[in-house]
Amino acid sequence: MRIKFAGTIILLIMIFTDVFARDVHEDTLSTHETTPVIKKPWFETIQLRGYAQLRYNGFFETNPGLQCDQCDKSWGGDGGGFFFRRIRMIFYGQIHERVYMYIQPDFASNGGNFAQIRDAYFDLGLDQKQEFRLRIGQSKVPFGFENLQSSQNRIPLDRNDGLNSAVANERDIGVMFYYAPTEIRQRFSQLVSSGLKGSGDYGLFGLGVYNGQTANAPEKNKSFHLVSRATYPWELTSGQIIETSFQAYTGKFVINRNPQTDFDQTEFSEYRYGPSLIIYPQPFGLQAEFNWGRGPEINPETNTVEDAPLRGGYVMATYMLKSNSDIFIPFTRYHYYKGGKKHELDATRHRVNELEIGVEWQPHKAFELVAMYTISDRTFENSLNPDNRQKGSLLRLQAQVNF
Repeated sequence: MRIKFAGTIILLIMIFTDVFARDVHEDTLSTHETTPVIKKPWFETIQLRGYAQLRYNGFFETNPGLQCDQCDKSWGGDGGGFFFRRIRMIFYGQIHERVYMYIQPDFASNGGNFAQIRDAYFDLGLDQKQEFRLRIGQSKVPFGFENLQSSQNRIPLDRNDGLNSAVANERDIGVMFYYAPTEIRQRFSQLVSSGLKGSGDYGLFGLGVYNGQTANAPEKNKSFHLVSRATYPWELTSGQIIETSFQAYTGKFVINRNPQTDFDQTEFSEYRYGPSLIIYPQPFGLQAEFNWGRGPEINPETNTVEDAPLRGGYVMATYMLKSNSDIFIPFTRYHYYKGGKKHELDATRHRVNELEIGVEWQPHKAFELVAMYTISDRTFENSLNPDNRQKGSLLRLQAQVNF
């Protein structure tokens, strides 16, 4: 039933946008306003960019048992030393006046130097201005500002647990519909290119269907997830930009069960919803997001996975200071999460309270250095480790090269 419903939505979107484009754009657009015809062969339109992040998490560490596997696998445990968190190469280009290509492999995935596809999608423009688009392939699920924000632009070293627990690696395979007028698409682009740490262009409105088991994981049922997001970057007369958003998704997820346990249920219905508020750093900035919902979570007392409520989010304050060619962005973030992480073993039970204080230094666009002191109280429990609460602090460093 979900598959038929999702297919109907996409079909109606395509019919509507085709009619709208014929009735409006063909009558009102002048020749110079239309998308220029691409005369070069497609392979000559492809461009390359990327970035790499090198980390060290061992300074002033008070508790090696304090870890966050979803955040950074080099944090805590018996390891240590320097660690490549990401090595991304991005191949992109307008290969046809109605088709945009984006492929991003990562050469530092899964806690080691292993290659893995992060993004592989094509945007199909449904009108001449490409204000209406279909995104087909593996891409980010439009749920949460920080989830959509590139790790190249994000200030804290890792995404917050509260919203990032919704979609591991932020991505999945599916079809997304996005709409935004040209003026707003340009504003989204400027929020990134100007260094204001924008999230990128995911439309004023987004609606999509996707597998639901998260990126690079095989689908385990025949039920699609549905997601929708609405956002608007308001520009005040002073030039200050404030973005407000609301997003939600629903679907059925199949958990990764410990075969030694005796519980049989592995598929659980889940849903989440929540708002976002972004005041861009001009020079003071503020980010706040929160979400509520239900999903699978292990109960360590009964050793069973149950349908349980969840909630979590964060608030972050920043300040952008420019001194000649140097940019300094001091920041502090508090984030909180109470719920299961569906993609971890047995839908691991999490209780997170974490405070981060740090600064990002950009001597020029090609290099960034972040120092972040983390004070954390984390509980993460499953059938292999049913009583596990860890507290501690550490200083984390990251050097990033952009090209």
